[in-house]
Amino acid sequence: MLPHADDAISRDGKSLILAYDHGLEHGPVDFDPNPSTADPERLFELASHDAVTALAVQKGIAEAYYPDYEEDVNLLLKLNGTSSLWMGEPDSPVNCSAEYAADLGADAIGFTLYGGSNHEVEMAEEFKAAQEGAREHDMGVVMWSYPRGQGVKNDTSPDTISYAARLGLELGADVVKVKYPGSAEAMGEAVRMAGPTKVVMSGGTMRDDKAFLRNVADAIDAGATGLAVGRNVFQRDDPERILDALEAVVFEEVEPDEAIAIADDD
Repeated sequence: MLPHADDAISRDGKSLILAYDHGLEHGPVDFDPNPSTADPERLFELASHDAVTALAVQKGIAEAYYPDYEEDVNLLLKLNGTSSLWMGEPDSPVNCSAEYAADLGADAIGFTLYGGSNHEVEMAEEFKAAQEGAREHDMGVVMWSYPRGQGVKNDTSPDTISYAARLGLELGADVVKVKYPGSAEAMGEAVRMAGPTKVVMSGGTMRDDKAFLRNVADAIDAGATGLAVGRNVFQRDDPERILDALEAVVFEEVEPDEAIAIADDD
């Protein structure tokens, strides 16, 4: 990784990435709790919130919507992704190049790597091309590091998450996104294994405000530099409210109860 390569998608060294690759990865079911979010324009509006340091989308969404928001939104372009209709060993086809991302005006690229999958070797080779292409265009590199497949028995165990974080360091990511390993202590070990690569927590499935914010606060306390979150924002009836609370927790390190109070006052 290069010093400050992620500056364009961070604020004071921390990141709150609003992830919106769910339409490809999970399908329309993820928009059911809040149907308005099936419209990508709604997410670009949310991404203009002060808390959000980047919006992660696939290239079709970027092509259609980013030109109208380039002054207000930092673009993190996902280069690979697969649908939930795929039932084979975990894999994620490359849908876009780093060069094309640069042409679209992206500030950074995102790339999913399934360590432990039978397709890990070719995915790592594809990441190499993406990472080196991003370096040529001064874009940050964010790895979605999700060990899964026949080689992985428990994808959220502390040892597995630490390994996931280490893959980000070893392969040259500036930021590595990992699942929460169940405790602040385990997250701290993942951060240690990542060295200078910054670690952000995956938002995961939607849960209640306090439980979600508690996980985020614990991750920050353990050395994580933020989170990449989708459903825990856009599936809520009032996404701006949770973004207000997340801003307090991530950037001001406010305790969850106080952050909720701040959000309610706003």
